[in-house]
Amino acid sequence: RTGVNMTAETTLRIAHDFNNIIAIKEASGNITQMDDIIKNKPADFNVISGDDGITFPLITLGAIGVISVIGNAFPREFSRMTCLALQGDFANALTIHHKFTELFNLLFIDGNPAGVKSMLSAMGMIENKLRLPLVSTRITTFEAIRRVLNELNIRVYTD
Repeated sequence: RTGVNMTAETTLRIAHDFNNIIAIKEASGNITQMDDIIKNKPADFNVISGDDGITFPLITLGAIGVISVIGNAFPREFSRMTCLALQGDFANALTIHHKFTELFNLLFIDGNPAGVKSMLSAMGMIENKLRLPLVSTRITTFEAIRRVLNELNIRVYTD
């Protein structure tokens, strides 16, 4: 994530002019821009979601997959949602997407990878330690992640 958006016009110019560039990780959050890229891209150029929260809608527009953060904690579930959406089973994919909506937002409040590391720690999978310049999530974010995991009936560890 650079914090700088590359316009659809620039993306499409690159896609058409450079055969060695075969895809873009799209995370602009701008559905109109994403749709413009997918509608006007060359047939051999792919769009991949770079944001878990937009993966489902982006696949419905024609994206081919995702580079995921939440997939580190929920590989089966998020992979299933992605596969269902790619197969056109949008109703079942949407059910899984909605299950994770609040976590999509919580994971990035204090930056990446702090959010997913906090979640993995709450699930008892790793220690919640980062090396500088990275810092852990705020306690309020960590507690919110724990609350959502509890609501999803996912075992949360206290230590």
